Amino acid sequence: MKKIALLVLAAMTLVLTGCGKEKIVINGIEDLNGKKIGVQGGTTGEAWVQDNVTGAKISSFKSGIDAALDLKSGAIDAVVLDELPAAEIVSHNPSLMIIRDPVFTANKEEYAIAVKKGNEALLADINKTINEIKASGDYDVLIKAYMPVDGNITVPANIVSATGNNAVKLGTNAAFPPFEYVDGKNIVGFDISMGQYIARTCGARLEVVDMAFDSLIPALTSGAIDFIAAGMSVTDERKKNVDFSIPYFASEQVIIVRK
Repeated sequence: MKKIALLVLAAMTLVLTGCGKEKIVINGIEDLNGKKIGVQGGTTGEAWVQDNVTGAKISSFKSGIDAALDLKSGAIDAVVLDELPAAEIVSHNPSLMIIRDPVFTANKEEYAIAVKKGNEALLADINKTINEIKASGDYDVLIKAYMPVDGNITVPANIVSATGNNAVKLGTNAAFPPFEYVDGKNIVGFDISMGQYIARTCGARLEVVDMAFDSLIPALTSGAIDFIAAGMSVTDERKKNVDFSIPYFASEQVIIVRK
């Protein structure tokens, strides 16, 4: 009887040991090989993982927040995402943390606004707006409002733009704080405020159109929107399909993992 009990105990120990998950340790990009990685669909983070990580099992999500939820549940091992949205996610999820890698830091990405190929008039207005708000100090006001040192974002008052039937349509993906996100019933963020300045330069009212990130360029090409302001990095591949403004922000990719 005692022998049987010992055998049963040994079997239970093996089962319990087998059920325990091995802790995944990720300290940098070299540890991503062979891991289950979450990315936001259509982003440079997704493209980087596809091109640089060996044996990765990639899961694409509509937003970084959705990817983080799967990371918390253990369905994936890490998320590769732009630094500021990643920081916002981690600030609300204490079980997660950010890993920075020197390779990402040395290869910062530039955000710019995209217009349809050949739309030189709108592109000129956008470039003019970016230069003007930087010269006037309004750009710094937006930086301090949406990217404060203490983390407490204060959405600035709406920039006064024209009214009437003349509108410019800003396409975005409102799941990328602090650049664009939903606050109550409104879509706000750094890019949206910039869009208001652009609309004012154009003598038009701003209309914000929210959609999946990977739908933005097709929507621009079809004429459904006039420009894209969505924390979009300038890449050679994207330049084949859109024209970019002068850059207005520099960012880097980071890795989100469980603590």
